[in-house]
Amino acid sequence: MTYDYVIVGGGSAGCVLANRLSADPAARVLLLEAGGRNDGLLVRMPAGVSQLIAKRNGQNWGFWTEPEPYLNDRRLWWPRGKGLGGSSAINAMIYIRGHRRDYDEWRQLGLAGWAWDDVEPYFRRLERHHRAGEHHGGEGPLHVSAGESVSPFNAAFLAAGRQAGYAITDNFNGPEQAGFGRFDLTTSKGQRWSAAVAYLDPVRDRANLTIVTGARTTAIRVERGRAVGVDYVRGKRGATEHAAAGEVLLCAGAVQTPQILMLSGIGPADDLRAAGVTVRHDLPGVGGNLQDHLDVVLNWRTRGLQTAYSATRGLRQLTIGLQYLATGAGFGRQQFLEAGAFLLSREGLDRPDIQIHAVLGMFRDHGKHRATEDGFTLHLCQLRPESRGRIGLRSADPFADPAIRANYLASAEDRRVLREAVRIGRRVAGQSALAPYNAGETWPGAAVDSDADVDAWVRATAETIYHPVGTCAMGAEGDGQAVVDARLRVRGLDGLRVVDASVMPRLVGGNTNAPVMMIAEKAAEMIGGAAVLAG
Repeated sequence: MTYDYVIVGGGSAGCVLANRLSADPAARVLLLEAGGRNDGLLVRMPAGVSQLIAKRNGQNWGFWTEPEPYLNDRRLWWPRGKGLGGSSAINAMIYIRGHRRDYDEWRQLGLAGWAWDDVEPYFRRLERHHRAGEHHGGEGPLHVSAGESVSPFNAAFLAAGRQAGYAITDNFNGPEQAGFGRFDLTTSKGQRWSAAVAYLDPVRDRANLTIVTGARTTAIRVERGRAVGVDYVRGKRGATEHAAAGEVLLCAGAVQTPQILMLSGIGPADDLRAAGVTVRHDLPGVGGNLQDHLDVVLNWRTRGLQTAYSATRGLRQLTIGLQYLATGAGFGRQQFLEAGAFLLSREGLDRPDIQIHAVLGMFRDHGKHRATEDGFTLHLCQLRPESRGRIGLRSADPFADPAIRANYLASAEDRRVLREAVRIGRRVAGQSALAPYNAGETWPGAAVDSDADVDAWVRATAETIYHPVGTCAMGAEGDGQAVVDARLRVRGLDGLRVVDASVMPRLVGGNTNAPVMMIAEKAAEMIGGAAVLAG
């Protein structure tokens, strides 16, 4: 069958496109997803997040980077969502648009239509927001809610931020991002609200929408300078199937979108030949410009405070799951991460370059480190890295993991910002507002104090906080490294667009899930026009 649109990848962007484009009853839409339906308990229950990201499973591709030269040649764990909803089905459910200057900067790079005033309506369009009104939408498919935790920790953390000299902001997604505050969450009535729940569940029965799970895309077919369809298999030993397309929309994410392009012969010619792939379209920027938020975690022991450890230890974890399954109540409704901050590492910056995630529990090494006592964690990440990496091919085998070279901390400025973030985190934790609960720092501990010691500890322990972007970046005419234009069309080919985090030319200041859905909302209107607006 020939489809008007074949969407590769059922993650955050793919779900949006499937919904919006199939709103036109005359358009035949196929959504191909390598994973499954993602409707199990651990996905639906917010407290399941730590188990989803800690290991490779049916919901998590579980990649590893190549040895990172500025991180003691360590290979870093890279969880990425697998199955319908993509990473929105395994993330921490934090809803952040990013700073308005992020998008104005995209426009300044020559990308017409991507300034804040251009993109803000698409954020509003996707939102069913608990603050619906002046700054937020209330009619969209994505529920955005306030956290439910009644723990005194969150209020104490905000008070400590004020005592340390920082502002309190009522809404990280409002007019002023900088300061300490509470996160908006992609949840509704204690349930994760992934892109699949928001966008696919209401339209699964549309006659013109076909959703195929367990379908791994192996190549995009290109004939005479045009993408004409997609090859895919169901299972490693399945026969190759083909879906013909009027337009192919590649939404496999910042890691696998460039991988699929390169497997199809679209990318840097020399790299493709080295991997044993026939070159069909030399496009040097594919896989380059990789950016990510690098993160360090500090732990403190607590007293007089129930945290994730005491709430879930032993048989209580089973009880939480059973209670949630039976009634939807209890600690299963929480992800233990409801407060944070956006801060400036130095004077003179026009927007925050540090983000703090405050976790009500000891959390380290993606949850692989098992807590043995109550405590709290501050995640500290740099929002605007100068370092750039690359996604490449290990081989021409479509089932092989891609080669991820993030090149973290190649820049001295990146190292300075993380060093300052550690100082800020410790200063906040030491304020009197947290004194009733703070029983002392346990990680890395007081011995790690000098600049040299902090830098060494960062090199030995820093990890991703799951926000890779940029590997098929938008760029203006004449940008030799641009992969797509401002309308997300792959340069030099017809019938092929990229719609996901890989098109971001620069990383936004915050969690990336909401911006990806915004990009897809905007792309759907570009592609489907009036029919999408009517839907």
